[in-house]
Amino acid sequence: MGPKVRIVINEEHKAVVAIQAWWRGTLVRRTLLHAALKAWIIQCWWKQKLVQLMESRRRVALDAFARQEWAVVKLQSWVRMWCIRLRYLRLLHAVRIIQVYWRWHSCHTRGFIQGHYNLKENQLNLQLEISLGSQACRVQQCIPLPIKE
Repeated sequence: MGPKVRIVINEEHKAVVAIQAWWRGTLVRRTLLHAALKAWIIQCWWKQKLVQLMESRRRVALDAFARQEWAVVKLQSWVRMWCIRLRYLRLLHAVRIIQVYWRWHSCHTRGFIQGHYNLKENQLNLQLEISLGSQACRVQQCIPLPIKE
């Protein structure tokens, strides 16, 4: 009876080995599946973090660009204002020179000068009336100012 029992045990042993191999394969596949899912979760999280990082960098770059643009516009407006102010001061100086000259001239010729000027946004209106004894002279002039808008 010895050899028959051994054959049966041998076949049972093969069946047990097959079941154990199937079970180990199932455990390995389940472990690999869990590892792949965890790796996929980490990859999704990392991609989300990269998108957030790129968005924050984009925002910082946009803010820096907006600040630079604002500074350029502000600087341009200051330069325009400075140029207009210089032009205005030159015109004001010219008007004062004319006034001083005519006042001096009227004192010496016993005549008188009356006049006024209006300085508007882009023009200078000048009106003078000069009286020298029996003669009278009226001067009215509109001088455009070259101001860019």
